[in-house]
Amino acid sequence: MRKPAVDYRKFRLRKINAPEFAHLKLLLGWVGYFALYFLTERLIPAEKCVVVHSRLDDLIPFCEWFVIPYVFWYGLIVFSLVWFLLYNVENFKALQTYIIITQVVAMAVYILLPNRQDLRPEVFPRDNFLTQAVGVLYQVDTSTNVCPSLHVAYSLGIASVWLREKAACRAWKAFVVAAVVLICLSTMFIKQHSAVDVIAALPVCALAEWIVFYRKK
Repeated sequence: MRKPAVDYRKFRLRKINAPEFAHLKLLLGWVGYFALYFLTERLIPAEKCVVVHSRLDDLIPFCEWFVIPYVFWYGLIVFSLVWFLLYNVENFKALQTYIIITQVVAMAVYILLPNRQDLRPEVFPRDNFLTQAVGVLYQVDTSTNVCPSLHVAYSLGIASVWLREKAACRAWKAFVVAAVVLICLSTMFIKQHSAVDVIAALPVCALAEWIVFYRKK
């Protein structure tokens, strides 16, 4: 079994500023994100949001099968962060910083230009376990503050860091890239995001990519 890069059994809160554990402070970014998420969801009514839509959205059919990669995204985030936290602290810092940058930019947009999408079908074309899962997802995650898509932004960040991971085999890297492509597509096929949201995430990712990997070079 591979030995972790850091022995977290020795961690105590008073040691959070020690070089060995200082990277854990990056996890506080999630606290700030969720706080802003709940505030924007509750303080900005849907009728105040700009509707995001494109002609491409009308050409993309609803397909409940894409809820599988969409939900897989959550596990991929957790697995990636935990793996890097244990075995490659530098890549953990890179991925978490990448995520924080995309969160900050997205939240700024959500506050300054609140937006929503009205693409969700009123009635599902089929009734099965997958459409029921999409229905639950619709209830949990609102259709507001969708552009740029953090589903896409996080996914591209995960792929970028995994492709730089020397300990990862080619098969795993190929799997991650394929998963990320399906995740990005899934946002549009289950009508959780507009194609505009996906495209808008690209410059946000380019900014994060530059700051994390190229600014210091």
